[in-house]
Amino acid sequence: MSPQLGTLEELPQDYRDAMTAAGVAPLWPMMRNVLPHGRPQPQTKPGHWSFDALRPLLLRAGDLTPVEKAERRVLVLSDPGRGNGALQATSSIYLGMQLLLPGETAPAHVHTPSAVRVMVEGAGAYTVVDGEKLPMQPGDLVLTPGGEWHDHGHDGSEPVIWLDALDLPLYVYLEGSYANEGPLQAQRNRPDAAQVEYRAAGLVPSRARSRARRYPMMRYPWAHTEAALREMARFGDHTVAEMDYINPETGEDILPALGFTAMMLQAGQDDSPPLRSCSQAFHVVSGRGHSVIDGKRVDWGPKDTFTAPVFAEIDHKADEESFLIRVHDRPLQEKLAYYEERAR
Repeated sequence: MSPQLGTLEELPQDYRDAMTAAGVAPLWPMMRNVLPHGRPQPQTKPGHWSFDALRPLLLRAGDLTPVEKAERRVLVLSDPGRGNGALQATSSIYLGMQLLLPGETAPAHVHTPSAVRVMVEGAGAYTVVDGEKLPMQPGDLVLTPGGEWHDHGHDGSEPVIWLDALDLPLYVYLEGSYANEGPLQAQRNRPDAAQVEYRAAGLVPSRARSRARRYPMMRYPWAHTEAALREMARFGDHTVAEMDYINPETGEDILPALGFTAMMLQAGQDDSPPLRSCSQAFHVVSGRGHSVIDGKRVDWGPKDTFTAPVFAEIDHKADEESFLIRVHDRPLQEKLAYYEERAR
């Protein structure tokens, strides 16, 4: 066992004053705060955002604030451990619910953080990324990676809502977060790559790999994902069916810092995953059930979102057939060579 570390109060006042004047501070009173033994002590607390509670607030925001005054009409999902208004759902994941009304456009911009849009409700919306028009259907994942121009539009007749998931906290911490604005993009007159080049798993266009775009597939249709999960569950070993979203050219995660995993729990099925060093957010595409996260019970339904801090003990139970999308920062941790799983 390591010795008890000294406290700041044990040091003479004149020494503390001298350190303050010199712009230094002793490490040892703070060491266990930044290097606790055994496992991190996260500030993040489990969070749960009911879509039934968020939806009327979003629609009222549409009445109160035109998109021209908001640029992006979004309600931020703030981590309970950091307090309301925090631009973090976990330490590394930003989440927000965005509303676009019929006929509206959200202006084109480009920024350093990367984002994924998970379509939640409505039809007729689209996102344009680097000139590629991407239709947005419920459950679809649409990428707007850092450094890629993008804008949103809505040709439908009812409000549309989607979940934004960004690695924004990382860029804010690095003091590298910024954006530039520009005119709406000219749209190419062709279907997006998910409908053409990458329609079938295991097949990519025949060309020199060096000419492949960094993000060749910007939309991951939910219809394809659900069908794959159902087949996996049908022929699986009775474990929870899970599939990672990947870059079809490289097999790597779809974004540098954030990963996305689709899950299917059959009615009555439960899941107790290992303790993971990554923080996580779960979005319910459909279904009902509950999860116990570090002893806190979360009863979830369609379109809800909930979170778990690092090394959380998580137990899921589906009351009916349920599909969820798990957002996590495993890709970032793997690049830093410290991702870890622990048996329970």
